[in-house]
Amino acid sequence: MTAADLDRYDRVRALRWLGDRLDLLDQRILPRQVAWLSYTDAAGVAQAIHDLVVRGAPAIGVTAAYAVVLAARARGGAPSRAALSAELALLRASRPTAVNLFWALDRMGRALDAGASLVALDAEARAIEAEDLAANRRMGELGAALIAPGSGVLTHCNTGSLATAGFGTALGVIRTGVAQGRITRVFNTETRPWLQGARLTSWELLTDGIPAKLIADGAGAHLFATGQVQWLVVGADRICANGDTANKIGTCELAIAARHYGVRVMVVAPASTVDLATARGADIEIELRAPDELLGIAGVRTTADGVQAWNPVFDVTPAALVDALVTERGVLERPEAARMAAAFATA
Repeated sequence: MTAADLDRYDRVRALRWLGDRLDLLDQRILPRQVAWLSYTDAAGVAQAIHDLVVRGAPAIGVTAAYAVVLAARARGGAPSRAALSAELALLRASRPTAVNLFWALDRMGRALDAGASLVALDAEARAIEAEDLAANRRMGELGAALIAPGSGVLTHCNTGSLATAGFGTALGVIRTGVAQGRITRVFNTETRPWLQGARLTSWELLTDGIPAKLIADGAGAHLFATGQVQWLVVGADRICANGDTANKIGTCELAIAARHYGVRVMVVAPASTVDLATARGADIEIELRAPDELLGIAGVRTTADGVQAWNPVFDVTPAALVDALVTERGVLERPEAARMAAAFATA
């Protein structure tokens, strides 16, 4: 399989860096509208991350790296971490769960501490983007190799080019598996309340010419029971030292159902998503968003006045339910603390 074969399934990008500004594809209005928003300051980028203009852990990390460059430009091009403390704080506060955000900001902070010029900071942010794309291509190969030819897969939320620098994590495995003829049936959830699966994953798959079927979030267990899928393939926003995995809300219940029906579970994420400083899933701060997001769809209220809601947007899948963790470093079967430490001690 050549790079051209993979390029065929990688036609979408979430961001464009133009040196003096960052353009973000507004994911809140896809697929009905395709619109790019331009940002020239870190505060605007932080708000865009919070507002879900850009989302997906790796894409958030890349976006934050470029926001640091914008902050440095505004400070005259020879900044220090202290000089950018306000901008860095805004960016760190934009989303609490996805560790890639903090990983990218820490990496840019180390460059600042080393006295990086504006040119060097720009190069570091570009390197973060390029490395993520390369990691996704590598993970696609590693993950697809685990899947027997003729298999079906289910994926949850959006983990494709829109959530990364390109190609995707879990969706990258699916793209590679389709290109190799290993995956012949693809299903994806709708992913309430923001419908990232229905709006974004379905659109990416359609754009790439990959036949897929959309299912309701509650249909996963029934799908597993029919025998049409052999793998649940998902991404991650944070992976703990013991292998517990935070991902889009609903992932845990799908993993539980998958175990019951003999469907294997694959988590696909770059090594930057591994957080050895967080011992277990119970220690992760789970982002709570506005209850209003659950009370309607696309701004149209669907519930009666007075209805109250609780809106956690991530959950934690215990490591015991994960059959394979795939990063660009390799495949870790049945992740647990000792194997995680051996594989990611230098992550």
